[in-house]
Amino acid sequence: MKIASRQNQVDERCSQLKNALLLMVFLVAFSLQALSQKNQHDLFPDGTAIPKWFSDTAKVELKLLGKSYTITDFGAMQDSTVVQTKAIQKTIDYAAANGGGVIIIPEGTFMSGALFFKPKTHLYVAENAVLKGSANIADYPKMPSRMEGQSLPYFAALVNAYGVDGFTISGNGIVDGNGLSYWKAFWQRREEDPNCTNLEVSRPRLVFIWNCDNVQIQDVRLQNAGFWTSHYYQCNNVKILNVRFTSPHEPIKAPSTDAIDLDVCNNVLIKGCYLSVNDDAIALKGGKGPWADTVAGNGSNTNIIIEDCEFGFCHSALTCGSEAIHNKNIIMRNCLINDAKRVLWLKMRPDTPQKYEFVTVENISGNAYSLIYVKPWKQFFDLAGRKDVPLSYSENVTLRNINLKCGVFFDINTSEHDRLSKFIFENLDIKADKADYNKDLIEDFSLINVKVNDKVIK
Repeated sequence: MKIASRQNQVDERCSQLKNALLLMVFLVAFSLQALSQKNQHDLFPDGTAIPKWFSDTAKVELKLLGKSYTITDFGAMQDSTVVQTKAIQKTIDYAAANGGGVIIIPEGTFMSGALFFKPKTHLYVAENAVLKGSANIADYPKMPSRMEGQSLPYFAALVNAYGVDGFTISGNGIVDGNGLSYWKAFWQRREEDPNCTNLEVSRPRLVFIWNCDNVQIQDVRLQNAGFWTSHYYQCNNVKILNVRFTSPHEPIKAPSTDAIDLDVCNNVLIKGCYLSVNDDAIALKGGKGPWADTVAGNGSNTNIIIEDCEFGFCHSALTCGSEAIHNKNIIMRNCLINDAKRVLWLKMRPDTPQKYEFVTVENISGNAYSLIYVKPWKQFFDLAGRKDVPLSYSENVTLRNINLKCGVFFDINTSEHDRLSKFIFENLDIKADKADYNKDLIEDFSLINVKVNDKVIK
């Protein structure tokens, strides 16, 4: 009995040691995995460290923006039917002349044409306030600008900031482009000439920010743009936080109302936003044309993080192109997709040399028509006399941890001028009406734990 009891004690002790050892191994493995994920989370796709700037999502505080200047103190009236550009611009100019400060749009609806913010001035749209764009294009002067990958004269936006470092737009109010008349004019022109370009119908953007560093847009609602909703050109260190971007796709389509167009920008954080527009939600631009990579003013978009966002109807959640020459270190993660036409769209423009590299889309769920769409983009194609067709490259593209219901899993069809390489699909669970794919279109294509319609593919 004593020998049996002692043996039981030994067995129990061995079992305890075994369990303790297994627990220790599990904890070590979990710690290593967590460390690995953290390290991966702190790196851009090319392996470089993500600066701490990206993890600082503190909101700008009204009281820290300087003296407040309310537009009604400078002659603006609470009358939504009167264009009050002069009174609002007078407020901005006065603030700029007196050391800067924040221009307050108070409760009510105030209509305006193009407004130009000056150094050290900011825009604050109060709760229940609406800054509404004029429906008359004459209220938006033509001036040096940037549109569709070209530097050219174009109509000013409703809100403009040229060379205003530290510019902010904040508040819980609305900036409304009042775009209906512009949309109708566009579709009327398209009916008259199906080949008309986007620039043939005069339409203003909602927000245009050019050559500004350390920009922050937060909390406001940007809606009903006449053309692109917000356009950032040659900007560095831009944060767009908890902004709601909307323009309708029915009953009338709001054409070309891209939510966010990044055009030669570096270090951009888009976080906690809702985007639903009748075109691309987020488009990365930077120049177009057969010699676009040599043209002054064109350039790369680098170090872009899009996270914790929700996408409603849009032509694509994330698009490279169609006017882009180089996009690098692009991350879209932790996002919900609802009714997007595409999750990732790589527009391969055959009249423009392009390179899209180190693009990662991860931790995505929802539904879309296509998971990934890569095809030649020939709208308004023009080699401008160039005899050879420039090559375009997409490489080091990763889709990871995606649970999606879609119409088409692999919407890719390249031309002889496109080079796709080093694609990784990892941990995908896809339900697709069209599940076929062609690995031969991509050089060095890895499929790791990819299920399409509950079948693992390799």
